[in-house]
Amino acid sequence: MLGLAVTAAAMPAWAEPAATAAGDYTAKTGGTGGPMVHQLNLQAPATKIAENIYDLHTMMMVIIMVIFVAVFGVMFYSIFKHRKSVGHKAATFHESTAVEIAWTVVPFLIVIGMALPATKTVVAMKDTSNADITIKATGMQWKWGYDYLKGEGEGISFISNLSTPRSQVGNPGEEFTGKRNENYLMEVDNEVVVPVGKKIRIVTTANDVIHAWMIPAFGVKQDAIPGFVRDTWFKAEYTGTFRGNCAELCGKEHAFMPIVVKVVTAEEYTAWVNGKKKEMAALADDPNKTWTIDELKTKGEKVYTANCAVCHQANGKGVPGAFAPLDGSEVVNGPKAEQSMCCCTVRNRASTHPKCRHGSNCRIPISRLSSPTPATTGRISQRKTSFSQPKLWLLAPSN
Repeated sequence: MLGLAVTAAAMPAWAEPAATAAGDYTAKTGGTGGPMVHQLNLQAPATKIAENIYDLHTMMMVIIMVIFVAVFGVMFYSIFKHRKSVGHKAATFHESTAVEIAWTVVPFLIVIGMALPATKTVVAMKDTSNADITIKATGMQWKWGYDYLKGEGEGISFISNLSTPRSQVGNPGEEFTGKRNENYLMEVDNEVVVPVGKKIRIVTTANDVIHAWMIPAFGVKQDAIPGFVRDTWFKAEYTGTFRGNCAELCGKEHAFMPIVVKVVTAEEYTAWVNGKKKEMAALADDPNKTWTIDELKTKGEKVYTANCAVCHQANGKGVPGAFAPLDGSEVVNGPKAEQSMCCCTVRNRASTHPKCRHGSNCRIPISRLSSPTPATTGRISQRKTSFSQPKLWLLAPSN
């Protein structure tokens, strides 16, 4: 009870119940939606669950500090006051029923006092029922795929990649050249957009290895496991941009899997949904279209930047110790009929290829390039993968 009282007195203004909270997150809380310089405590909460977590954290720290001071205070007082040099002799007794009862009952009551509010919060964290919007988040090396499954925006689907330029990151053995901004490695090309004050259910899974979807300001962290479906939820009390990242070690580009959620008003969300659906319709390519070389180059550059750059350097040198180079490779310089291409945007354990340069444990399927046609200088073929995965674009070589 002492810990609860001290916690309530010491609670910062932004940790108070947000039932009447409205407006911009930064203006109301002073937080940035992501990590801050010299930050020592948890991020300012943007949801009720995050507030509960913050309160629990503060309460636990107060209780721990009280116990620490009391135990070590008594111990050091006893050592100093009853030291042999001042003539004290050690007491000789075998047991004390009162002491044994006290050191059993008191810790038990403390643990119960800590467990009750913690259990209430954990149960609330797991209650994903009655969601207004359901979004599927699919982790893949090293990006996130999002599908709006239910609610306003149903049918929207996109891939979210790191948008920090490679010049700011650098390559193995090379220093970065670009100027790094405040959102370095925590910015994406496609943000998850949700309305403020609505319960958002996030369904997580993965295509390859274990990932984790985490936004600290929401108090949300849920593993995304291949072959399993897990879920979590949040209900943002403020508008603003909130940043997180993959919280499970998932490979060499683990640091390059940021998560960005933009919380907007209901009107702004409706406008975004309408715009996004129009954008998706406009990007739906005609499979019978004949592409020019310039169009193929432009599309190929976008595909490379979004899907290939994390593993394959533009100069064809590969990544030393991880990926063999294409420059000088027999796969590239050998007979055209034997050339093949890795579909690096899809993971499928069931298919491999003897020409694969990714190693014996590679789980990346190989798609052979289609034969060129005399009528065109190049043709692009479209293959749509399973649910929530991106489209693959395989460019056939020209004669």
